[in-house]
Amino acid sequence: MLTAIGSIIVITAFVWLAQKMVPLGICPICAGVSGTWIWLLAARFAGFAPDPTVIALLMGGTVVGIAYTLEKHMPTTRSPLLWKTIFIPLGFGAMFALLNYAWWVFTALVVILGIVVYVFLRFKKSASHKDNDRTTSELEEKMKNCC
Repeated sequence: MLTAIGSIIVITAFVWLAQKMVPLGICPICAGVSGTWIWLLAARFAGFAPDPTVIALLMGGTVVGIAYTLEKHMPTTRSPLLWKTIFIPLGFGAMFALLNYAWWVFTALVVILGIVVYVFLRFKKSASHKDNDRTTSELEEKMKNCC
């Protein structure tokens, strides 16, 4: 676990410093957590024996982080609770399959996750335009009735 914590700190610091030079638009701590489980998983695939519990813990953090990040891009007409209730268990399942070399299950869950993301995020632009149009017309009405 200490190796994982050290790795998270090092990768986070590296990404933070890199963003000072070139804006990458990446959350440094997210990169630290994800980068750590990716290299630990690669080490596991290569025959080393990192603790799979640590890898699973970090993978879970990444799934939840992705869910919350994507939630910010959802139209206001979508249910955040429904989004997380669908995305997070599917993401956990995909990560479990990856950790246990269940390639077909992993691939199927990633495809399903892609569909879920598409369904929840696809109408963002049109929904936000409707919200903006409604807000604009409400402000115009208030200004007319003002004086």
